[in-house]
Amino acid sequence: MSYLYRTQTLVLSICYYMSMGIALGHVGEHPSVHDTVAAISKRMKGAFTEDELKALTPYRVEQFLSDEEKEILGSEHIHFAVNVPVVVSLIRDRSLKSEPFWIRENDWQLTGMVLTLKGIEVDVWQKRFEAGSIGLGVNSLGTDGIHYVPILTAQDPAASLEVTQIYPGQVKALAAEDGVRIFSDMEDTLQTLPDAFKGSVLIQTVYESRRDAYLVNFFKWTQYPSQPRPDQVVLTWSEDPKTSQTIQWRTDTSIEKGLVAFQTKAAYKRFEPKPLERQAAVTEILETPNIMNDPVSHRHFATLRNLKPGVTYVYSVGDGSEDGWSEIAEFTTAPESVKPFTFIYMGDAQNGLDRWGSLVHTAFRERPDAAFYIMAGDLVNRGNDRDDWDSFFANAHDIYDRRQLVPAIGNHESQGGHPTLYLENFDLFKNGPATIEKERAYSFEYSNAIFVILDTTSSVKDQTLWLEKTLSQSSAIWKFVVYHHPAYSSTPNRDNPTIRDEWLPVFDKYHVDMALQGHDHAYLRTFPMKGNVKVSSPKDGTVYIVSVSGTKMYDQDPRDYTEFGMTNTSTFQVLDVHISGNRLIYRAYDIDNNLKDELVIEK
Repeated sequence: MSYLYRTQTLVLSICYYMSMGIALGHVGEHPSVHDTVAAISKRMKGAFTEDELKALTPYRVEQFLSDEEKEILGSEHIHFAVNVPVVVSLIRDRSLKSEPFWIRENDWQLTGMVLTLKGIEVDVWQKRFEAGSIGLGVNSLGTDGIHYVPILTAQDPAASLEVTQIYPGQVKALAAEDGVRIFSDMEDTLQTLPDAFKGSVLIQTVYESRRDAYLVNFFKWTQYPSQPRPDQVVLTWSEDPKTSQTIQWRTDTSIEKGLVAFQTKAAYKRFEPKPLERQAAVTEILETPNIMNDPVSHRHFATLRNLKPGVTYVYSVGDGSEDGWSEIAEFTTAPESVKPFTFIYMGDAQNGLDRWGSLVHTAFRERPDAAFYIMAGDLVNRGNDRDDWDSFFANAHDIYDRRQLVPAIGNHESQGGHPTLYLENFDLFKNGPATIEKERAYSFEYSNAIFVILDTTSSVKDQTLWLEKTLSQSSAIWKFVVYHHPAYSSTPNRDNPTIRDEWLPVFDKYHVDMALQGHDHAYLRTFPMKGNVKVSSPKDGTVYIVSVSGTKMYDQDPRDYTEFGMTNTSTFQVLDVHISGNRLIYRAYDIDNNLKDELVIEK
């Protein structure tokens, strides 16, 4: 067959599912791209001025690389072996222009074939290889783009092509056919395959690894560098909410220890002479070498135990010195018995964190009775850039040091690979499934409700048995699940069938009342759903919500499961759980506290 094709358009149906967030480290004999990038970034810090680092381009980075570094970045990102001579076709994002350099410099030929992937144009480059080992390079040195997709075709149409020795382990070889998944960490599918690729092998890449050599915008400057005085004070739960409270905060490295001073609010108001109780914190070093003006800080974690249920405490964090304490704040433990309560739920903050800060402060001002705040993932835009987290904490000042934050992981927490900063910033429950990393999924009970937080950036299937066990063992009246990628999407060209297939039968079996989701950047509330069909009442099914609290907005198309939807509206949701009559009142408000949606569920 001919390997230079006429221009044609291929429409790819995007079923954007989940980002596994797996860092592709050094395996076996292959030189580590990650170690190489780390060494390059270290060299760049000493070789360029601050202005030069801010003005870097992919071409300038390329010129800075040594021959050995170029060889590793140009051939060690993906490796595989073939048993017969092949033509490798690379579907590549055209917006990358002259990137990646290893295509331009190693006799790859542009075919003229033009496709449409994720709504943007991609081109196809090809090169012939003999049987044996083949190495492909990084996606880009500094432009986001879509990760390229390799398709292998035997040069001899009669030959039987076998692909082996695939590296890294998350990359897979699949038969190239209609409906094939393009990426191993998403459910993007290739609905219609051109005839020229029929019978070929598609190398399923890891979409999130497109940033493995992202050096252009690697260096950052935070607006909120750490100081000796505590900041970023946040309440979370890692143990029983009735009798414990976990507190975390930040200082610079001049502060080597942390303490919490606390007392019941009632005793504090009476000015009892008894000194406040003190709890020592665990202090950990947080290294973020790409933050040029604050590369190392200290994070302090303390869990107060043996507290009284349903009691408000006042506290302050510091190092024990006279002037080293934070302002006094307060928290309230969960009630011992069943009592009515209120909580706030929000979808993605992600972008426009200053505007999101106004929304979360509106929620706090209008509903100070809310016991805690749930966020369904994508708290920040760039999960491995600490300056984003610094902005998040600064804009939540005076909120999350007074009300517990219950977060879920979104794909943007895993941006750049493993959600390291998310896990290092928060101390959360460690009672999730044994098959995934601790603190990525967890559960807790509050009053007469159970909350199950799931991680759609990890294996969905690996959480199903734990999800069922957790729900089956709970006698809670109200059941809430929280996760990022929606089971019923709001945005055009998005769908997450694996979530529906794995988790919805469990939700149905144990009658989950509400699924609190994010990701799609538009507001949607479904009809009550059971068995993947609409039912007449929330008594019979689960209501699925999609919400966005930040400024990034997407379109929304009609779906037969949508009872109410809207776009271009940041919202926070207030859920009032009433004990009398087992009644739940759900309301969604915009940033100006205008009521946008309302639902009443009665058991």
